[in-house]
Amino acid sequence: MKSEQVDVVIIGGGPIGMACGIECIKSGKSYIIIEKGCLVNSIYNYPSNMTFFSTSDKLEIGDVPFVSHNPKPTRPEALEYYRRVALHWKLDIRLYEKSENISGQKGSFHIKTQKQVYSAENLIISTGFYDIPNLLNISGESLPKVHHYYREPHIYFKQQIVVVGAANSAADVAMETWRKGAQVTMVVRDSSLRDSLKYWIKPDIENRIEEGSIKAYFNSTLKEIRENEVDLQTNEGVITIKNDYVLAMTGYLPDFSLLTSLGIKLGTDEYTTPIHNPDTMETNIPGVYLAGVICGGLKTNKWFIENSRIHAQQIIQHLNSNIS
Repeated sequence: MKSEQVDVVIIGGGPIGMACGIECIKSGKSYIIIEKGCLVNSIYNYPSNMTFFSTSDKLEIGDVPFVSHNPKPTRPEALEYYRRVALHWKLDIRLYEKSENISGQKGSFHIKTQKQVYSAENLIISTGFYDIPNLLNISGESLPKVHHYYREPHIYFKQQIVVVGAANSAADVAMETWRKGAQVTMVVRDSSLRDSLKYWIKPDIENRIEEGSIKAYFNSTLKEIRENEVDLQTNEGVITIKNDYVLAMTGYLPDFSLLTSLGIKLGTDEYTTPIHNPDTMETNIPGVYLAGVICGGLKTNKWFIENSRIHAQQIIQHLNSNIS
């Protein structure tokens, strides 16, 4: 299999991986972006009607304006925007091409995919965290009625659903499914919903809970899932309720396997933060850089598009400086 040689291989075709490609173009470096799914695959897998917390200008990359018809942009608008960015910059993105093996060292990395072998002097890893759900690890979680991903509310019409979680995803799902005719029960491990809820969602869902339209069990956990019911562990003991679907909005975990296979060290802090220089984004492996959400380890809410766009500039500046 013939090898294709470039200065930089970027793994991950999300907004930050795209930003890295754009910085390569600006600096005259040859590059290839490898993405195992579709363009901005994580955003594609967001709920169909999701609204971003950030304003459109904070999602911009590559000096391409993001004009939204709404105060906060929606998922379809974001998909359209990033397609437009890719076309504007003529980004070389190899979609649906998963990396299978990476070997070598700074100056001669070899990346093998299902379709091609690439050689690169440097490697940028800009993978997301949407592929591995944070499991509940309880009996019945493998039943077909349990969903860790949510797309749209129609299938839950007139169904008794349990939504697990206290953050934005859980609140969004609870409100949207309730509005479309589901009977919603929330199970929240803490004593209240997160203070960080989107400001336009928080009072709405709190009012729905207060009036009883949405039932919420706080300081509670899901204990067991069965075909037609679930058990909840509450302060008053175990409660059994009828149930058709469980939507576990408990977050997702980054895949560290690629990092560890390259020898990148993971920190001993509570978030298992990958070791990297925050000024240059270079890891303990020379020539291997991190960009975007993967930099936060298990703290997946630390880095967003708006505050990690700068990683692309930091990396290319370091490459241009020829500092090891």
